[in-house]
Amino acid sequence: MRSEAASVDDYLADLPDGRRAAIEEVRDMILGALPEGYVEVMNWGMITYEVPLATYAETYNGEPLMYAALASQKNHMAVYLTSIYMDEEDRAQFEAQYRETGKRYDVGRSCVRFRKIEDLPLDLIGRAIGSMGVEEYVARVKSVRD
Repeated sequence: MRSEAASVDDYLADLPDGRRAAIEEVRDMILGALPEGYVEVMNWGMITYEVPLATYAETYNGEPLMYAALASQKNHMAVYLTSIYMDEEDRAQFEAQYRETGKRYDVGRSCVRFRKIEDLPLDLIGRAIGSMGVEEYVARVKSVRD
């Protein structure tokens, strides 16, 4: 479900009440954990946290590098954590820690899906968000693409 909202406030206002509350709670956690240098914008129809082009412009598609994102999809909500899926060891460690929480592990290629806020291990998601500064993330992206 791709949103055409022009701003994060518009995106949130368009959500049904239950979804809005959950997305706002996850968003607050992300903003509290997000390392300096990333910016929050609407991109690709969802709330994204990305490396501004002024910081790193040499992307493969001319778009800012997405570090994380938050979206309300048709049948679920999702947090996209691109950084942990760049490295198999990081992904495996995240999965193990997630499973230790006892919550249902429902993931896609780079997203964690949830239907209600209680389904999401917010502390773990916050640690994942806060784990990589902009410089390290850009360096990892470059190493993966080279």
